Parts: sequence; C-alpha cells; structure tokens
Amino acid sequence: MLTCVIRYHIDPTKKALFEEYSRNWGQAIPRCGADLIGYYAPHEGSSTLAYGIYNIKSLAGYEEYRARLADDPLGRENYEFAQKEKFLLREDRTFLKLVSAAHGMGEQQ
Repeated sequence: MLTCVIRYHIDPTKKALFEEYSRNWGQAIPRCGADLIGYYAPHEGSSTLAYGIYNIKSLAGYEEYRARLADDPLGRENYEFAQKEKFLLREDRTFLKLVSAAHGMGEQQ
C-alpha cells in the first residue's frame, strides 16, 4: 500500500475555488479506485499550501486509477476547472510507504 501526498501551492485569493475542486475529488477519487484520506485547505499559518492525500495499492495500480480518473466525467470536468480558473500554482506528488504501525493498530498489522 502506498500513500500519495499531493502538495498544492494555491492562489490564496482563490481558496474557495480550491475547496470546490477538493469536494469534486471527494466524489471522483473513491469512485475511480483510490482510498481518499482527504483534501486539506489552508486554515492558519501558510495561506498558499494545501494537500490531497489518498492510498493506492501500488504504482501500477496508480496508473490504472489515473486512467479511470481521466475517463470519469467529473474527473475530466475537475481537471478543466482547475485549468480554466488557475487557482493551482504548483502541484507536487510524493508516494510514501508506511513503515511504522498504523495509528490505533498497536503491534498488529
């Protein structure tokens, strides 16, 4: 299992647009096969950093998920929305592997 952490640099004057974008992914991402942990918008501190976090089985599974997301009507619409409104200034993806016990799992995995 891999966790994909997307770090967004957003236009702070368009935070409401990022929040709409995030709600759309909240529907499309699980439907297309990833386990969405959540999207996080700035609240205190930095006004430009936001995050999207989800789990995926493998990098091969990620490629399959991305293809389904690109074919999904809401997925396509959301990509176009971000391009049109230009609230995303930068987007970085990192894939992480859990190496400790998961929270609440103790010693058992």
